[in-house]
Amino acid sequence: MALAPLLPAAAVAVGTLKVDAALPYVCTLPSGQRPATVRITAAFPGRVAPGEEIRPTDVTTTVELPAPADLTASLGPTVRAETRLTVDVAQNEQRAQATWSGTAQPLAVPVEGPLVVTTTGDVPTLTTDTAGDLTLTAAGLALDLAPGAADGTSTAPASLSVTCVPGQDSGGRTPLATVPVGAAPGTGEPSAPPPASPSAPSPSPSSPSSGPSFPTDRPVPAKPGTAEGTSRVPKGPRAGQQADRGRGLTVNGEGAPGTPAGRPAAPPCVTEKPTPTSLSAYITGYSNVRKLNGATVIPVSCVLIEQGQPEFVVQPDGSMHLLTPSVGHLSYQGRKQTPPFKATFLTFGFAPATATMVLEQTGPLTVDSDVLLVFPDNLSETYIRARFVLRVLDVRVNGTRLDVGPDCRTEKPLTSPEPDPVKHPGDHLVLLGKGQLINGTDATGYLLTGGGPLTGEVSIPAFKGCGAGGENLDRLLTAAISGPGNHIRQVQGQTCAVGVEVPTEGQCTEDREPYVVPKPER
Repeated sequence: MALAPLLPAAAVAVGTLKVDAALPYVCTLPSGQRPATVRITAAFPGRVAPGEEIRPTDVTTTVELPAPADLTASLGPTVRAETRLTVDVAQNEQRAQATWSGTAQPLAVPVEGPLVVTTTGDVPTLTTDTAGDLTLTAAGLALDLAPGAADGTSTAPASLSVTCVPGQDSGGRTPLATVPVGAAPGTGEPSAPPPASPSAPSPSPSSPSSGPSFPTDRPVPAKPGTAEGTSRVPKGPRAGQQADRGRGLTVNGEGAPGTPAGRPAAPPCVTEKPTPTSLSAYITGYSNVRKLNGATVIPVSCVLIEQGQPEFVVQPDGSMHLLTPSVGHLSYQGRKQTPPFKATFLTFGFAPATATMVLEQTGPLTVDSDVLLVFPDNLSETYIRARFVLRVLDVRVNGTRLDVGPDCRTEKPLTSPEPDPVKHPGDHLVLLGKGQLINGTDATGYLLTGGGPLTGEVSIPAFKGCGAGGENLDRLLTAAISGPGNHIRQVQGQTCAVGVEVPTEGQCTEDREPYVVPKPER
C-alpha cells in the first residue's frame, strides 16, 4: 500500500501541535538512487515558555522503499530495521542538530510491492531561554536493515545501510513543525500555534563545504604517534550535546552532558597509566532475552581503549578507506567485567524470577573502524568484537533463593553471527555501529570517539557449574535462558582522551573520567 502523497500537516488540539508529514526523499539502494517516501508523525507542545522543555512524543518514522526486488539479494525472509533521522533545529540566529533514532520489530520482506518499515523510539528534548519561533526541519536519514530468517532471528549484524536525502522538490530539507516560544502576542498568555508551513525551510546549520572535510565535532586524521585526531569546537550541538552550558538553544539527548551538578552517577572509569592514544568511555544499553520475552538493562560500564594508528587504504575497486584498529577492555573494580546487574522475568511464562549477573570479559576486545571516504558523504562502519561469558551470581524464584553456587556461568562465550569468520574465528560477541559524516556538518550515528548506538544479535550458550549442595541447576537455567536471536542495543558515550595535555571541554571530568554518561535506548 502506497503512502499518502506529500501532505505535511499540523493539527492543533488543546495546546498540542500534531505533525503528520509524508515527505519526498531519494534513497541510495544497491541498484542506485530511487525516490522514496518518508512519513514522520510526532506531537509537540503548542507553545512553551523560555526555559521550558520541548519534548516530542508519539514519534514514528515510516520509510517506503519502492521495488524491494533489488534488496532481496541482501535481505532474508524477514528484516529488522533501525532509522536515524537528522533534524535541524533553528531559532533566530541559533542552530542545533538532533538525531531521532527508532527501531522496528522484525517484519516480513514482501515478494512484490514496496518495503514499508515503521520505527519508533525516544528522541532528544529541546530547551531554549530565548523567545521566538523554533523550527524543526527534517534532513538526512539513515536506514539500517538487518537480514533475518523466517522466524525473525537475525542471520548477521545489520548488513545493509541505506542513506536517504530530501528530494529536490523540498529544496534539500523538509520543514516539520514550528513551536512558538514565549507568550502569545498581545495576551501575555500561551496560545495554540499556527500550522507548520512546508514552504519556509529553516536556514542551514552550517555553510556548504567547498570540498571534502571532516565534521567539526569529530576527529580529523591523526599524525603519526598521536591519537585518532583532535576534536574541534562544534558549530552547533548534535544530539546529546549542549550549546552553551545552559544558555541558548540546547539539544538534550541521550547522554547529554548537562551541567556538572546534573551528571548522572557512574562507576569509576580511571586509566591508570594513560598513553597519548588512551581513550575511555561509558557504555550501557538493553539486551533482549528471547526465551523470556523480555529485556534487561546492561548497566553503565567503563571501557578503556588504546587507539591504533589510522591508515589510508585504497581498495581494488578504487575506493579510499580510513582504517583504525583499536583494542580495549571493560574495567570494574580492577576486573574486566560489567558491574553486577539484576534482571526480572517470568520464567516459563508464569514464575517471576530475579537474577543477578555480570558479563565477564575472557578474551580480547577489538574495535575496527572503517570510514569510506566519498564526497560528499563519508560512511563509517565500526565492528566491536569481544569474548564475554555471562556469569550468574544469584537467582530467586517467587522470592525463594536458588543457590547457584560461585561458578555458575555460560559454558563458552556469547556468540554472534560473524561477517568475516576466516579473519575472526571463534566464539565472540559482535556489535556494529554505523555513522554518516556529511561534509560541512556534524556526524550522525556511531563513531568511536563520539559514541552512538551499537547493535547486534547474540546466542546465549548453555550454562555450567550452577548449583550447590549436590543440586545441579545447569539444565534449568539453560532451558530458561539459553538460545539464539537475542537482540542487543548498546549506547556508547563521548570518549575522554585521557592522555592529552588539555582534554577538550565537556569530554572529561576534572579527574579525567568520561564526562558523558549515556542512557540506555531500546
